[in-house]
Amino acid sequence: MSHIQDFLLRLRRSRWWIAIQFVGTLVLLLAGLAWTKIPDRHWWQVVLTLALPVLVVISILETEAGTMRALADDDGKRVKLVWGAVTVLVWAGLFWACWLALDWCDDQIPGWAAYLNSKMSSGGRSMVFTWAHIARWLAIAEWILRWIIVPGKIIPYSLVCAQWGWRIPFRRVFRLLLGWRWWPAVIVAALAGVALPAHFFSDIPHGGVSAQIWAVAWKLIATYVLVIGSWVLLLAWAAVLLDRSVPGADDGGDELGEPVAVGSGPLGEDAVRLPLPEDGDEA
Repeated sequence: MSHIQDFLLRLRRSRWWIAIQFVGTLVLLLAGLAWTKIPDRHWWQVVLTLALPVLVVISILETEAGTMRALADDDGKRVKLVWGAVTVLVWAGLFWACWLALDWCDDQIPGWAAYLNSKMSSGGRSMVFTWAHIARWLAIAEWILRWIIVPGKIIPYSLVCAQWGWRIPFRRVFRLLLGWRWWPAVIVAALAGVALPAHFFSDIPHGGVSAQIWAVAWKLIATYVLVIGSWVLLLAWAAVLLDRSVPGADDGGDELGEPVAVGSGPLGEDAVRLPLPEDGDEA
């Protein structure tokens, strides 16, 4: 089976979890918006104000962990869904820490651009290494770190931890990160799910009030579909690459600490080639 066939098969068998991603995420977003409108005049409103964010976070974690597990192959060694969701929370916290660090870098870009511009020659400062050019290059580098490098490294670890907890098959993840099939997919997902929707709202509104409302509504729908669709497709592709990364080919065992049966993989991975009989040996 090719990678694409495996990819499509995983999407088809996980269709209910994918539906939960599209429908459930929208419901949770609406619940988050409703939370901001809850008054605090009665005790039950205060309790609901405190409980609703916790319920939303738990639901998001369960949805993401469940989708990751549905897209991956079940080898019978998985942890419970709740523990997989806890590990996803840890990786989400790491992503948030990276996000805050990149926000700080974003604030420093004007100063860094001015410093680098001052270190260039007079000709370079006026032609190529202008403040505007350097600031734009730094902004592009920061965008690549935020939407490609950091997610591209965290997503594979999140996916394996959602299945096996902290028993991380590092060699399998390293094969994915060092392979050529993963990073182009991350780039495409970032362009489709982040860069493209950002252009939807860059035009100046025109037409009547009704036309503008409908235009914004369609842009929001398209943005939502692109973001969730890119996320689900990237998770499915990561599951394909992780499960087809030939675990145990170099150490005679799988990466979760148990032996691999002889002949359990395709010829050329962990199978044993037996010599063919020579002419005359049949006798």
